[in-house]
Amino acid sequence: MSLGEKLIRPALKDLVPYESARRIGGNGDVWLNANENPYSQKYQLDCSRFNRYPEFQPPAVIQGYAEYTGLAPEQVLCTRGADEGIELLIRTFCEPAKDRVLICPPTYGMYAISAETNAVETVKVVVDNDFQPDVEAIKANSKGVKLVFLCSPNNPTGHLLERERLLALLDYFSEQALVVVDEAYIEFEAETSVQSLLADYPNLVILRTLSKAFGLAGLRCGFTLASKDIIQQLSKVIAPYPVPEPVAQVAAQALSTDGLSTMRAQVAELNTFKQQFIAELSALGADAWPSAGNFVMVKVDDAKACMKAALDAGIILRDQSKQTKLDGCVRVTVGSKVEMERTLEALRLFLKEAA
Repeated sequence: MSLGEKLIRPALKDLVPYESARRIGGNGDVWLNANENPYSQKYQLDCSRFNRYPEFQPPAVIQGYAEYTGLAPEQVLCTRGADEGIELLIRTFCEPAKDRVLICPPTYGMYAISAETNAVETVKVVVDNDFQPDVEAIKANSKGVKLVFLCSPNNPTGHLLERERLLALLDYFSEQALVVVDEAYIEFEAETSVQSLLADYPNLVILRTLSKAFGLAGLRCGFTLASKDIIQQLSKVIAPYPVPEPVAQVAAQALSTDGLSTMRAQVAELNTFKQQFIAELSALGADAWPSAGNFVMVKVDDAKACMKAALDAGIILRDQSKQTKLDGCVRVTVGSKVEMERTLEALRLFLKEAA
């Protein structure tokens, strides 16, 4: 037994880490497995402050995101991706080996992994046949729950959370738990954000990121939106210098008037590509699901064969068939026009051979 195996916490010995796109890897030149924006932008950096520790919460970034969302700066916390927001919520509000978090599979895997690494139990309540949270089942499994994680648009399915169900859960957990809505992909259906509910529900928390619509996945910059009180509690736990100076500079530029205009133009284009992709696949008889994110779920008879057919064409997709209710499902990120044309051609050949 190695020293690491000997010393690791027993509860983590058999932990299966989150399989990120880069961790899985793959050989190909079209990467459509991580829901990344296919476009990158140029930014300017001022290196004169790199010898100093950065601001705890960079004012230009906080002010920029507050103006973008219409919230007060005191309701915004900048983190190292939305993943750090998930971790902070669990570390701040959940007592290890006592409190629980609740998730609704199929959903983003880091909710459960962050809970497990912090010795917090995860309650899993599978979505219903409409891929919506089962409110009554959640209520029946709510004992000891401190955090409820919901994802809208949901990763990996692309479904939007029905507002009536969210309101029911916010009311039910008003004195017991925080209801966390992960809006990592919200820019692709911006009008569906639940942000307006923050004013009336102090137990609502929203997670955001610059990784998707803003095309800054490599920057690792996310945001937690909540009441001033919740942000103050999270600020007790977050690292003293969570936002590196280069990250802050680029994020501020991305949140400028020009940056926001560029983001919205790219979102409109990617949404067009998405709808065209779904329509063309549907015309071929494929089961391509509607999606509110920058990705499309395609249900096939043989997910492994579909993945191989795409890989043979140099295209890397994401097999989701091991997840609850997603047997035979492959997720396709919406890429550039050329990337989508290549993917469509590969899937067309696969479907023809599989027929």
